[in-house]
Amino acid sequence: MRVNRKLITKIGIHAILILTLIVVAFPIYYAFVMATHTHQDAYAFPPKLMPGKELFANISEAWQRVKMATLLKNSTIIAISVSFGKITFSILAAFAFTHFKFRGSWFLFPLAMVTQMMPLPVRVIPLYRMMAQLGWLNTYWALTIPYLASTTGIILFRQFYMTVPAELADAARVDGATPMQYLRKILLPLSWTNVAALLVIEFVYMWNEYLWPNIAITASNMRVAQMGLRMLYTSERGAAEWNIIMAGTFIIMLPPLIVLILFRKQFSEGIAMQTTK
Repeated sequence: MRVNRKLITKIGIHAILILTLIVVAFPIYYAFVMATHTHQDAYAFPPKLMPGKELFANISEAWQRVKMATLLKNSTIIAISVSFGKITFSILAAFAFTHFKFRGSWFLFPLAMVTQMMPLPVRVIPLYRMMAQLGWLNTYWALTIPYLASTTGIILFRQFYMTVPAELADAARVDGATPMQYLRKILLPLSWTNVAALLVIEFVYMWNEYLWPNIAITASNMRVAQMGLRMLYTSERGAAEWNIIMAGTFIIMLPPLIVLILFRKQFSEGIAMQTTK
């Protein structure tokens, strides 16, 4: 009887997991199906659930219509620049908070946490005026500099550095290592999983950013991928061409998906490391 209960429980859990997977995966599958059909078939009723033969034609149309190569280039430059910039500043700030005693440190860290409570929409107007005064509108500077400070990254590395035994720093100091040598040769090699986790988080976040680029950018050669997706929604036919929109969506999904696949192991280990502390 006990064996049967365990078996029934296991079957129930797997059934729930499979159902959840179907619920999560079906919209992605249906978006792919729409990307393979013509404009007329995308509006057919009942909806077509099997792939068609127009995938590459739709991808080509989406690519040419919004100059997708330029959009992907801009998004890639911005996402990589912000990701590495945030990682660098987060490591240095977390190292300072955990390994140095300086006046006001008790106040600066909570102050940094306050910025987490102020999302970008709250700061849009003063930020726009600042970028305009600096002459940075329609430049990469406007799309990267405002994002370089990362409270999330500081917390991630600070929590990790607090778990590193103090004896390790003492031993490095006895051996004549400077603080930056200790950071570069000891702490950084121990932090690669955290670096990978933050890289994935920030790359995906910046790749999906739409609000600020839509405000700060008006030049067509500086538009990003998410702006291109919005441009695909505007159709000369009146009705949205969902087959073209979904084809464009799959093109734009590929870079963050590749980053996640490449760093999936380190990302999982970095997140698990934080949740177990």
